[in-house]
Amino acid sequence: MTPDRPAAAPDVADRATTGFSHGYDAQPAGRWAAPGRVNLIGEHTDYNDGFVLPFALPLRTVVAAGPQPGERWTVRSEIADQPVDFDAAEADSPGRVTGWGGYVAGVVWALREAGHAVPGARLAIASDVPLGSGLSSSAALEAAVLTALADLGGLDLPAAHRPRLAQRAENGYVGAPTGIMDQSAVLRCRAGHALFLDCRDESVEHIPFDLDAAGLAILVIDSRAPHRHADGEYASRRAACERAADLLGVPALRDVPVADLAAALERLPDDETRRRVRHVVTENQRVLDTVELLRAGRVPEIGPLLTASHASMRDDFEITVPEVDTAVEAALAAGALGARMTGGGFGGCVLALVGADRSDTVATAVRAAYAERGFTAPTTLTALPAPGTTRLP
Repeated sequence: MTPDRPAAAPDVADRATTGFSHGYDAQPAGRWAAPGRVNLIGEHTDYNDGFVLPFALPLRTVVAAGPQPGERWTVRSEIADQPVDFDAAEADSPGRVTGWGGYVAGVVWALREAGHAVPGARLAIASDVPLGSGLSSSAALEAAVLTALADLGGLDLPAAHRPRLAQRAENGYVGAPTGIMDQSAVLRCRAGHALFLDCRDESVEHIPFDLDAAGLAILVIDSRAPHRHADGEYASRRAACERAADLLGVPALRDVPVADLAAALERLPDDETRRRVRHVVTENQRVLDTVELLRAGRVPEIGPLLTASHASMRDDFEITVPEVDTAVEAALAAGALGARMTGGGFGGCVLALVGADRSDTVATAVRAAYAERGFTAPTTLTALPAPGTTRLP
């Protein structure tokens, strides 16, 4: 799933440095990198106060940055011909800066709203995180910019507080109703671990996820499916969950134990609502079960949980599309231990747990299944859990 660049293309960090030096005729004060992420399991549980288990990808967004006098920010990106330039008044008006620059302005706005003296800055962005694939390219951008500005300004910004600020940028300035998972993952993940996040209290536990030791890998498959009605459907699913929680008299669906699920479903008025609730409650339990297996080092045994998660998203939450279903089916038929769609749905990526020596075989099988159905060829990445946001040397 690497971007379509020649094999000899410069590293993303070098591209950010070059973008800065060419754009500003100067050298940056530093470079900050934030990863994309995939969610191993736990889909649409975040806004239900539930549990998620993401890990960071080796794909990164890098921001090269340096100070600029006054309250002004200039941003260049390798995907845009022209820079985005905004001042404090524009940063303080949510929605004023649009497009990709809005995510940068949103970070400045969230920091200023929280009382921080944000330094003026010049920034240059380069990224290997594909856009629109459900790998959190927006959160990676927010995290890299946030960390760069915090370091440049010497801001007192504890690590535990940073995800909420980055989320605030996306919710309050850009207007995207994301949960806390993406920003938590890209900012707080550790190499070789998955991040067990309780979305109610935002507590985290780093769960060992040593795929190398188990002789396994995660194959990430970009389905290349165009997102279909994703925004409206996401809002519909969220509203259904909130209505169901009200009907059941609980703060959120996280408070319905799986042991009480049958009784809870009987109290709901229609089949669609029952299916939405069943997905969330059982998905939370699948996250907890996956965590227990990983704690015990029983990595191969999580495969059936991944596959069950996909079936639940397909049948109960109804958020898959033919391309992702085809990728899951083909991966399993080619020997994957488990496979599921990852992300909000209606397109995006699939992950498959595969033997380390089987990733090429599974990827080939998925491509063949796509060709047979006339779908756009997918791209793939074999991923091991990578570190979260950091300043580069």
